[in-house]
Amino acid sequence: MPKMKTHKATAKRIKVTGTGKLMRKHSRERHLLRKKSSRRKRRLSVPGTIAASDVKRIRQLISPGL
Repeated sequence: MPKMKTHKATAKRIKVTGTGKLMRKHSRERHLLRKKSSRRKRRLSVPGTIAASDVKRIRQLISPGL
C-alpha cells in the first residue's frame, strides 16, 4: 500500500506549537473591516486553537507518518 501524502492545503493553514497544540487563523479578518469594531478585529487577529474533537483528524492530514 502506498504512503499517505500530506494534505498541503491543510498544512499551510495549521501551525504546530512547541507544546504540540494546533493553531489556526480566524475567519472574517481579511476585508470589510470598516464595519467591525476594534475589539472584534483585535480578537480575530489572535490565533485560535483547533477543537479537541478535530485534532486527531487534522494531525493525520498534516503529518500522516506520525
